Amino acid sequence: MRGRTFMNRYVIIDEAQNLTPKQMKALLTRAGPGTKMVCLGNIAQIDTPYLTETTSGLTYVVNHFRGWPHSGHITLRRGERSRLADQASEVL
Repeated sequence: MRGRTFMNRYVIIDEAQNLTPKQMKALLTRAGPGTKMVCLGNIAQIDTPYLTETTSGLTYVVNHFRGWPHSGHITLRRGERSRLADQASEVL
């Protein structure tokens, strides 16, 4: 990634909850003119052993970009799979 610049691109970073703050910075600082970056993730699904909901790169980005007029954040309140998947997510 070093030296790379995304020019006029739409970049989607999926599973961002499993990235560290340094990894997120490395990706987001590659954005050149005209580039839009979208970070997707669910902090309840972190499966990297050394990350938590508070140390995840996704949480880091949300907290640091809060209030910047060129960013936005959306939190979805419910799952879209099934009642079974929602229940498993809550009790397991």
